[in-house]
Amino acid sequence: MLTYVGKGYTSGFVENYDRVADRLNAGEEDIELVDGPDDICEGLMCESHAHCFNEGVVKRDETARVSVSVLLGETLAAGKRLQATPDFLAKMRLAFAAGDIRQACRGCQWNRLCDRIAASGFAGVKIGEEPEPQAGLRPRPTPAHASRFSRQP
Repeated sequence: MLTYVGKGYTSGFVENYDRVADRLNAGEEDIELVDGPDDICEGLMCESHAHCFNEGVVKRDETARVSVSVLLGETLAAGKRLQATPDFLAKMRLAFAAGDIRQACRGCQWNRLCDRIAASGFAGVKIGEEPEPQAGLRPRPTPAHASRFSRQP
């Protein structure tokens, strides 16, 4: 979500994700944490073997939940709602670019694209405004060793 720039698995997936991004940007809804496939996955659910149910995806979702819980200092569970405010997105993107919440990226086929987006300062993202650096702070580029996340653990 932090690095979504309009690329995805299929054209149907991208069209659906664009609708989700539009609703978030319009402030029509919050981000609601769920167990299993979410609104973003809807564009893939028509496939005969939707990968959203694969064990690796389930584990990555749990790893991401734990990483973000640590960052926010609270336990995040299904049903929790988060507001996609500019401050929230900026905090998340800074942590993402620094590698602090990238543990779930191991084995993800989109990891290198996300590396490039983070290194660009999140140029072209479709959810939220491109973050303005805070006074004296700049998003750190993704560390050179971040490509290790694209290898299987």
